[in-house]
Amino acid sequence: MSALAGHAFVKMNGLGNEIVVVDMRAKPAAITADDARAAAAPQGAPYDQMMALYPPRTPGTDAYVRIYNSDGSAAGACGNGTRCIAELLFRETAKDALTFETPAGLLNCWRGAQPLVSTVDMGKPRFAWDQIPLAEEFADTRCIELQIGPIDKPILHSPSALSMGNPHAIFWVDDVNAYDLAKIGPLLENHPIFPERANISLCAVQSKEHIVVRTWERGAGLTKACGSAACAAAVAAARLRKADRKVTVTLPGGDLAIEWRESDDHVLMTGPVAFEFEGRFDPALFAAVA
Repeated sequence: MSALAGHAFVKMNGLGNEIVVVDMRAKPAAITADDARAAAAPQGAPYDQMMALYPPRTPGTDAYVRIYNSDGSAAGACGNGTRCIAELLFRETAKDALTFETPAGLLNCWRGAQPLVSTVDMGKPRFAWDQIPLAEEFADTRCIELQIGPIDKPILHSPSALSMGNPHAIFWVDDVNAYDLAKIGPLLENHPIFPERANISLCAVQSKEHIVVRTWERGAGLTKACGSAACAAAVAAARLRKADRKVTVTLPGGDLAIEWRESDDHVLMTGPVAFEFEGRFDPALFAAVA
């Protein structure tokens, strides 16, 4: 029987980034890719990412977190999802600061001055081609050789690439809504240059303090907000001196405040979360899996 059959969940969102949280701390059990896909079905609790909480593995942390995309694949980081689980544990523990361990490392969170607003430290971005990773070496990942469309007139070209716990490619455009990202996104996500696939973002720089981003999210598709993509775009813009190290990132679902802190190169993301509903997964969802 699936570990999720009959299990309670909380449905939340961060700027429309649909998040499902399952608390596995009391009875830890493995969630398979098939389980994660079944849970995301229309009859279940459709989500962009599922955050599964497990007992802490490292002293000083509050939980170990596994992250699943709706296609069942694993994710290394999810900024909006991290703020969602932080809100749950803020209420449970009455703490103002939390530390989560994820496959991508430790993430620290702080309660914000306003209700349902918090900050998560997404850690340091990684720029080396083999850390992103890319399939071939690029000395400078601020701009890599990649394009889609005719050679003499590409639709998109020359993205910035980096990792924020998962791979990101950011294409610079004048209007993020001028492209069929639902069509282009899957082609680029699965391009051979990305051995672990990649999150594909379009970014339009409005000013030194404001950028606009749309993202095709690896393993989830179009989303109203991708926190790690917002961080990646902000960092990439700063690396190219298109924007300052502290910017407002406008996503289809709303705004995030991103700061690439100069003192330690950590990326801080601040934004809201919302509760939607609670429920339990129908065991029938997982019958085919069993």
